Amino acid sequence: ASALAFALALALALALPSVALENGLALTPPMGWLAWERFRCNVDCQADPRHCISETLFYEMADRLSEDGWRELGYEYINIDDCWSAKHRDAEGRLVPDPERFPRGIKALADYVHARGLKLGIYGDLGTLTCGGYPGTTLDRVEQDAQTFAEWGVDMLKLDGCYSSAEEQAKGYPAMARALNATGRPIVYSCSWPAYQGGLPPKVNYTILAEICNLWRNYDDIQDSWDSVLSILDWFFANQDVLQPAAGPGHWNDPDMLIIGNFGLSYEQSRSQMALWTVMAAPLLMSTDLRTISPSAKEILQNRLMIRINQDPLGIQGRRIVKEKSHIEVFLRPLSQAASALVFFSRRTDMPFLYTTSLAKLHFPEDAVYEVQDVFSGKIISGLKTGDSFSVVINPSGVVMWYLYPMAQPWHGVRQQGPGKGFLPVL
Repeated sequence: ASALAFALALALALALPSVALENGLALTPPMGWLAWERFRCNVDCQADPRHCISETLFYEMADRLSEDGWRELGYEYINIDDCWSAKHRDAEGRLVPDPERFPRGIKALADYVHARGLKLGIYGDLGTLTCGGYPGTTLDRVEQDAQTFAEWGVDMLKLDGCYSSAEEQAKGYPAMARALNATGRPIVYSCSWPAYQGGLPPKVNYTILAEICNLWRNYDDIQDSWDSVLSILDWFFANQDVLQPAAGPGHWNDPDMLIIGNFGLSYEQSRSQMALWTVMAAPLLMSTDLRTISPSAKEILQNRLMIRINQDPLGIQGRRIVKEKSHIEVFLRPLSQAASALVFFSRRTDMPFLYTTSLAKLHFPEDAVYEVQDVFSGKIISGLKTGDSFSVVINPSGVVMWYLYPMAQPWHGVRQQGPGKGFLPVL
């Protein structure tokens, strides 16, 4: 098995672009929690102390990540978003946290987070102001702010792009990558650069981006609604030929946060977001109140097989391979050791739909035999041949997700997704 794995890794190394940001970080998609979608820029701690952007929120979320089974599954980053800082820099020009909302400072918060086996992320903006109107990181401040974050013990930086020009972004995003590396502290670098340039070539060069950033926001902010999730999916898969080859270990497309556990998604839609983000090799950054999350939302987010698929070491982003007139879509993500993840997704809004197909129709290798595990129910189908017809029942706006692995055979071809060239047989 190890010889096969090595041969596979070698074939992939030859097939995929090898250049990437040389900081050795985010070799699988980052997992954790991010404040923005659920808590936004709520800074009124007098009226709403429990939900405002303050150190209390982050201390309490760190407790939840470390005590409720999240950390063991890989959810390790606790990320501050906009509106954490004071409205002005200090006398030396340094960023400082709001003294009333973060009285103990960011360094103390980082120490608390680290003591629980977690990592701390912070937010900056490459412009005169952040999107929420707090001090931005102009080009002359890049090195100073990188040094400040490193001294505080920050482990991830999300750098937004409000109030900056295309020229400033073209200089500033690479400058921050250099500045972070120069601090000597390992800091995962999340860029919003492509989202401000429309997310597509020729304005966005994904080869250069992968050399600068560990992950990047390509498209709009997610909102707490199914419409928002669908608009993100539509854009990502309409442009998959450009986006899919850009992702890999150390450099990921980021379709934005998981909103499971909030107010806008039904149970089926929550399962769909989790499955589709997983097949996209997306960062799994939850934005929900972990203090009050429902058991059903927690069960979706803590699905072990789902997380194992998301964190697959090959790091190949999946693709939509079928789009039916019946409003059923099929997505495939190739995984290590010749395994695959399949997602059958229904855009229907009427009733559960019986969808019939075969692995042969989905371009799996001929004469292969698979063991299939349903990612949500855990049910196993053994001995599914490529030519066998099968049916799945998919609920409206829901998914069926399968994990497939080939059963032992003397030799079998492994088909892997090459960059933008459909299926390449790899022995």
